[in-house]
Amino acid sequence: MKTSTTLCAVLLACATLNANASLISVQTGQRSTGSQSSAEAYRSVVESDLKNTGPGYGSATLDSYDNVRSSWSLGAYSDFAWKSTIDFGVTAAQAGNWDFRAGVDFDYGSALFIDGQAVDFKSNNMWWSGSYANASQILQASFNLGVGNHTLTIYGIEGCCDGAVQTQFKYGSQQFASFTKADGLDRVSDVPEPATLASLTLGLGLIAGLRRRRNKRN
Repeated sequence: MKTSTTLCAVLLACATLNANASLISVQTGQRSTGSQSSAEAYRSVVESDLKNTGPGYGSATLDSYDNVRSSWSLGAYSDFAWKSTIDFGVTAAQAGNWDFRAGVDFDYGSALFIDGQAVDFKSNNMWWSGSYANASQILQASFNLGVGNHTLTIYGIEGCCDGAVQTQFKYGSQQFASFTKADGLDRVSDVPEPATLASLTLGLGLIAGLRRRRNKRN
């Protein structure tokens, strides 16, 4: 009976470890061009420029998408192509209409995609400066999201100079909040992550040890 109780506790702990909040990542490369005429064009150009790597360019995982700068995360202060990706999950209680907004700082415009679908882009010089009041300086969209994992992607092209970027969400009666690693938007993982597998292995080892000790006593 005690062994069964212990097994349940271990499995519950592993299940908890397998719950993940938003995963936020950013990539940069040296830019090769300027403003584009469509969201799809921004995606194509930036994806190509991400191959132009070197000192100051690369990729990083972020704890928060609040006041993010290329120069702080990767090094480049100017002339970079930007791609940020936010992978997040939606539960049954969260499903429905979601609102997204991104305050960006890109001289040659930017584009917003949700689950690979273009939802907004601007080709003008974008400098939101911490205010969402001017629609020409931000990216925004409303989107109906079902239960499961989703991806929000932003592409941008910067000349000079690097400025703060922020991306936020809200659903239901919630207020806008920035994406973070503690935002509660748990992703569903079909395959346990390495940390989860290690925890499960450790748990099973502990159970085996308990069984051996009980058998010796008997």
